[in-house]
Amino acid sequence: MEYRPERFIGEPIEALFDKPPAREKVPGCPNAIVWDGETYRITELINEWHDYSRKGRMGHNMRPSHADLAARRGSWGVGRDYFRVRTDMDRIFEIYYDRSPSRSKSRKGGWFLFQEVEEIPADH
Repeated sequence: MEYRPERFIGEPIEALFDKPPAREKVPGCPNAIVWDGETYRITELINEWHDYSRKGRMGHNMRPSHADLAARRGSWGVGRDYFRVRTDMDRIFEIYYDRSPSRSKSRKGGWFLFQEVEEIPADH
């Protein structure tokens, strides 16, 4: 199956877990999200990918061997974990967990609804 963006959203969401994640900075896919006052139960994890690359000045502050390892596994406060999910309302969203702390006093990152996508039949 192929997917194409239907509409960009780019808004913060609340992620809900049936069981709290074992590791706060690597929470995995949530069981539901709350966006715009509506709760969407996730019925299928279609795909997931990770971007742990360091951007801007942070991309130049490590030795190359350490930077390569960090790009594969991530390092504290750097990167995003993306999830393409189907919801109980048969909508497909791409959501992500931004591992960057939202404020210097907070060690947590945040969840965002990146976009809604639509399925494209492979034989189109």
